[in-house]
Amino acid sequence: MKCLLRTSAGSCLGLHAQLMRLAATRLKIRQLSARSESYAPVSMAYTSLQQTVPEKISKEPPIIIMHGLMGSKTNWKSLGKVINAKTGRHVYTVDARNHGDSPHTSQHCYPLLAEDILFFLDEHRIPKAVLVGHSMGGRAVMSVALKKPSVVDKLFVLDVSPVGTSRDISSLPRFLEIMRRIEVPPHLNMQEARKYTDEILKPAVPALNLRQFLLTNLISTEEGYKWRLNIESIAKNFNPFISTFPILDEYRAYEGETAFIGGELSDYLRKEDEEAILELFPQSSFHYIEGAGHWLHADKPNEFLELFFSLLNS
Repeated sequence: MKCLLRTSAGSCLGLHAQLMRLAATRLKIRQLSARSESYAPVSMAYTSLQQTVPEKISKEPPIIIMHGLMGSKTNWKSLGKVINAKTGRHVYTVDARNHGDSPHTSQHCYPLLAEDILFFLDEHRIPKAVLVGHSMGGRAVMSVALKKPSVVDKLFVLDVSPVGTSRDISSLPRFLEIMRRIEVPPHLNMQEARKYTDEILKPAVPALNLRQFLLTNLISTEEGYKWRLNIESIAKNFNPFISTFPILDEYRAYEGETAFIGGELSDYLRKEDEEAILELFPQSSFHYIEGAGHWLHADKPNEFLELFFSLLNS
């Protein structure tokens, strides 16, 4: 077999080797994918950003942006506005199932997230779109491109890989379990509730920015405080359906233009995986934003936008 990836030790690890490590996972996901035909796609909540001045409205395909795990469409509110203003394209930021304001379901995997995006395109009568996804959202848009390439104008995959997994991802089940067990006293106001929850999260989540990100999901209801996320479903499906990317038998290499954009300080997208990624996305370009971590669009928004616009218009 052709050598597709050479490690620091010099051993030959091609896409075949990558897939062999996922063999058990693939079987489970194929079974779920076959069963998923009986599961209806969800109608995703979204924010629509559109020009109101007729001469500024672009006729180019719209841009659909999906957030990462435990995020929501609000993560892209500011950048979405800038992208709309700069390009004139209709921009949709969407909430994935079990996130934000979208429906909660017991199932959560990338084939189903892809079906949700395809359903969104049908709902809004969009024949073709630029798909942008960060982390979990990046894997969702990759699934769409591999399943139905005709609906994709350009593909932007932000700090995630179809063939590798970050070391940090192993800690997420612990976060989910802690979040699931937190019971916030209902008499607290929102500021107090977030401080209370932050103190509980701190031992397991020492990074302040990550805790603040998780706390955006804490909401107040008539019944008291709860997580906007469907913690139970995400925890149940995390291994293997969220933690790994399925290379299904039905998938064929996506031949369209694809940009993989990573954070230089992140290990979610690794340079040593590029050659294996090209087996699935042969028209890919790879870019790494200096000084950015996994949340590259939040860490370096100006640098990200400059690169995004350059690639979009190329």
